[in-house]
Amino acid sequence: MLELLRKYRTPMLAAMLVLASLLLYSHNLQGRARTSLFERGVLQATAPFHSGIEALCDTLGGWWVHYVWLVDAQVENDRLHLENRRLRAELSQLQEVRLANDRLQKLLDFRETQALTALPAQVITEDASSWFRTVMIDKGSDDGIREGMPVVVAEGVAGRIIKVAPGQSRVLLITDASSAMASLVQRNRSRGVCRGRGDTLIFDFVLRDKDIEVGDLVVTSGTGGVFPKGLPVGAVSRVVREKYGLFQVIEVAPAVDFSRLEEVLVLLKEEL
Repeated sequence: MLELLRKYRTPMLAAMLVLASLLLYSHNLQGRARTSLFERGVLQATAPFHSGIEALCDTLGGWWVHYVWLVDAQVENDRLHLENRRLRAELSQLQEVRLANDRLQKLLDFRETQALTALPAQVITEDASSWFRTVMIDKGSDDGIREGMPVVVAEGVAGRIIKVAPGQSRVLLITDASSAMASLVQRNRSRGVCRGRGDTLIFDFVLRDKDIEVGDLVVTSGTGGVFPKGLPVGAVSRVVREKYGLFQVIEVAPAVDFSRLEEVLVLLKEEL
């Protein structure tokens, strides 16, 4: 192919020059009102070339316009993407503030409905081990907290203070295996002791002849000197009555969702 172009490059160049001259000549003739027979022949001969050139120019022009439009669209898309990310971050922050306000409002409502002096606190860490169920809060002895004080949330009992430092305290959750509190079934006042069992509670020492049903609300009984009377502990989730033995086997689902524990109230003075 290259050899052929080298061989006939002079005739081809001459033909291209002639064609360019004819195209230029015919272009000038298109504006005339009257043309001679020769001029009409030139116009007819170069008409296909004019059409091809116009089509090529239209195609290239369309490509260029679309390219410029795509570049502008990409720039605008990048800008809108950044703006969308910023707005989503702001929305997430506002949502977090709203949820925190809702939780704090529930705590305030709970404190107002109870004749108790309570100190709000924030959960700052939680025990990562599988053996203990404890959390740390950001209030301590400098704030008037002492060991043994009950810790609650709007849904019910959360735990009690077991260690105190000047600026923070450790809370033993009611689901810890070493936790126990005197409780009763709200519906029929059947008494027992709720003990921690990891993620649930076990309601011990309830006699076999007591009418306990799934869904019954268990509340604190007020005895024991730690938790005030009537605070929600959880709902009965399972009841097993053996043929023999004095007591039933009762499981209780805690009223508090400990996986979402963020703000709590420490009861500084409980009315027993």
